Amino acid sequence: MFGPRLTVERSALRYFRVLVLGNAISAYGSYLNMLALSLFAYEISKSALFSGLFLTVRLVAGFLTGFVAGRATRHARRKVIMVAAELSQAGALLVLVTAPSGAREALLYGLAVVTGVGGTVSQVSLRSMIPELVGPESRTRANGLLVTGRSTAMVLGFGSAGAVLSWAGYDTAFLLDAGSFVVSAAALSVLPLQPPQPAEPAQPAEEEAESFLGAQRAALRFLRAAPILLPLIAIRGIDGLGSSSHNVALPVYSSLLDPRHPAVFMSRFWVVWAVGNIVFQQAFSWYVKRTGRTFEERAFALGTCLMSGAFILAFCGFPAAVTVVIALVAGAADGFTEVSYISRLQALPDEQRGYAFGFSATVENLGVGIGMVLTSSALEFFRPLSVVAGAHGVAIVTAVLFLAYLARRRHRSDVPADGRSPVSVPAHHDEAR
Repeated sequence: MFGPRLTVERSALRYFRVLVLGNAISAYGSYLNMLALSLFAYEISKSALFSGLFLTVRLVAGFLTGFVAGRATRHARRKVIMVAAELSQAGALLVLVTAPSGAREALLYGLAVVTGVGGTVSQVSLRSMIPELVGPESRTRANGLLVTGRSTAMVLGFGSAGAVLSWAGYDTAFLLDAGSFVVSAAALSVLPLQPPQPAEPAQPAEEEAESFLGAQRAALRFLRAAPILLPLIAIRGIDGLGSSSHNVALPVYSSLLDPRHPAVFMSRFWVVWAVGNIVFQQAFSWYVKRTGRTFEERAFALGTCLMSGAFILAFCGFPAAVTVVIALVAGAADGFTEVSYISRLQALPDEQRGYAFGFSATVENLGVGIGMVLTSSALEFFRPLSVVAGAHGVAIVTAVLFLAYLARRRHRSDVPADGRSPVSVPAHHDEAR
């Protein structure tokens, strides 16, 4: 009785693997460029302030885009939007490469805006359309495949950045990134996504969403139908604060460990982190395929505690072998929290999903931005361990309070034992059959 459904889902997953490959190639270019653009901004300006402003402009552009990204992905073709976002970033990089040397400093600000907007739009669109592409029952496996692809790209991007920049230079790195965006756009273009159905008469929330800030109010109205999601998104934003702390503190900590070769510890840590992420995602995908289970609110909170605890331990000065294990755990927990979080928001109905992911992107970017400012300032006065422990400690405390809330809610209401709200899509065992 499940034959036709299984055939459709397997066909959808085959198409989705094309998307995963294109997304991974695009992520490789992005990780390569993450290092290249930071170094390039400093080299052409000889100013740490300019480099910081470049990153700030990109972050602010992504933050502001989150206000309207949900509405855009709800009312237009997601595939068209994503292809346009990828090609616009490729075009901006080509303009930078072909521009005269004297104009590149100014063009970097434009590139920061284009990549900040394009990255946020692509993220919101991709996360929103996964249930539409593979079906609600397969969304956890699909999310795991995407995280695995991006983690692999991170290893290759960071690992090859030094060789590419040393042997080929900045322009080659920018062209590789531009090419990766083109490949991603080509992969997106073959996806069998249907255009949205003709719009129904606008509801009050939808009319309000036509304004800039109205999209956020509409998202909040939708999220009130599943009140458990608001604290979930808040934890994700606070987790952005913790992520900023270890990203900002790692170069400082690496320099304290080995002033002559500060990049050794940092590159080794991120490679091992990515390996832990990849290995876990493979095991996790196998488990979900065999059992049909999903892991959402409670798993996300527990994963946040484990991940934050691991990042704190990474700055405690343990021997190299112990730190490798800690990095593996941090990578595995980080992947677990991302998949469980995304899968939970994807359980919302399609008409609400885009708004929820747009609101989530706004909160995540806000958390990262505040975290960069606070942790950068704090590192002027405190040791890296203290700064990271403080930021990730807030995330742990918030997650523990959320777990207590889930336990209390389970005992005082008729909500199922997994704490999910009525809009959640129940897990099925079709794939295991």
